[in-house]
Amino acid sequence: MKKIENGSTVKVHYTGRLEDGNIFDTSTVEGREPLEATLGQGMLIPGFEQGLIEMMVGDKKTIEIEPSDAYGEVYPDRYQIVPISQVPEGVKVGDVLTGDGPQGPFQVNVTEVTETEVKLDFNHPLAGKKLIFDLEVLDVQ
Repeated sequence: MKKIENGSTVKVHYTGRLEDGNIFDTSTVEGREPLEATLGQGMLIPGFEQGLIEMMVGDKKTIEIEPSDAYGEVYPDRYQIVPISQVPEGVKVGDVLTGDGPQGPFQVNVTEVTETEVKLDFNHPLAGKKLIFDLEVLDVQ
């Protein structure tokens, strides 16, 4: 059997969760396809790719990925305060807003709302978090 290495194309079922057990993504629910990607092309977070190296078809394992090998740390300079008139009416803390930027669509989290301003967090929603993935390799090319 072929082991996964850099450049391998893989099909993998995965479940990603946070340290508190909350699942943030999975390919194992009905209607979802396994993840298919070629390692080394920058399509996956580095820790996910590293966790797959040396696995073979049928292998299952759980990996833990530190923020530095996932979506990075939370950067204070990625917060922005905007006038409340620039966001949808009724916005509240915890809402996720979408916008279009030079590099395409993006999402921001609303972290604070006052009568006149809104604080937006442009960090990735999973920045600063350790990620835990359960992996099952289905195919290796």
